[in-house]
Amino acid sequence: MPHWSEELPVQMKTDTDAISTHRLVKRYGKLTALHGIDLRVGVGQFVGLLGPNGAGKTTTINILSGLSNKTSGDVSLFGYDVIKSYRECRRRVGLVPQEFNFDLFAKVRKILQFQGGYFGIGKAECSRRALALMEQFDLTEKQNTPARYLSGGMKRRLMIARALMHAPRLLILDEPTAGVDVDLRRSLWSFLGEVNKNGTTILLTTHYIEEAEALCDHIAIIDQGRIIDQDTTRNMSNRLSHESIVVTASRKISGEAIRSLADLDPQSGADGHALTLTFHRDTVPYESVLQRVLASGIGIANIQPADNRLEQVFLHLTKNGNQQ
Repeated sequence: MPHWSEELPVQMKTDTDAISTHRLVKRYGKLTALHGIDLRVGVGQFVGLLGPNGAGKTTTINILSGLSNKTSGDVSLFGYDVIKSYRECRRRVGLVPQEFNFDLFAKVRKILQFQGGYFGIGKAECSRRALALMEQFDLTEKQNTPARYLSGGMKRRLMIARALMHAPRLLILDEPTAGVDVDLRRSLWSFLGEVNKNGTTILLTTHYIEEAEALCDHIAIIDQGRIIDQDTTRNMSNRLSHESIVVTASRKISGEAIRSLADLDPQSGADGHALTLTFHRDTVPYESVLQRVLASGIGIANIQPADNRLEQVFLHLTKNGNQQ
């Protein structure tokens, strides 16, 4: 991924977080959308801001990107206050909103060049960057095509390429894969992973659990305008005390075998060839479960995790938050 960070007019401060908010509050009249959230994103991290619809994800990124003003609290990007040093902050942020917001009648190359111009980049340099980004995002063959004729996937890629035209240190994406098919989602994941590996800090808002788990090294969970948890993706996934696995048998599982595993809460599949077992992972080793299954006489064809553990953590945390 091309990177032109050395050409930014003002260099970022060192030894600072990419994003830092402290007691961030946002009110719309009598409605409080953000209740004093604290969020930290380290330089170079890929962080998922995870939460249900209406949790405050878009409000948060609108404040970070300068589209909305905070009510109170402190917000800084790379050590610069978003209000006092708004020019420095804007130079460092690339935003990919949920909706397509470019001129659908403009050609792909012109959309990218116009974006560079907004940040004071010269014509020749804009052309160079546009060509490099179109190649990176597989848009070169469509450079003279009006955006309205692009497929949904190409439009999504164009949105990301446009956000990268001024070489932002921070890329913010607001549910970039909402409503797209599985193949396109995986393709976009690949592009974003490469962008992050090349040094760009990424903040991704999403309500797709598997997206956060596949892409992000850190997760912040927001619900009802509050950050209710922050941790590495690995640590968050490992929090559950219970584990569920699905055992697929080579032949129909007998009732006797199921009864012998009663303490593992066996749940039989509709065809009788699969069995879901649940156990306390801190006290019951996988090996002992496997030995029990073999001893029951079940011919094992396959064993795999039954659940997305990050999803379980998310549901547990948001449920508890709703009860407070």
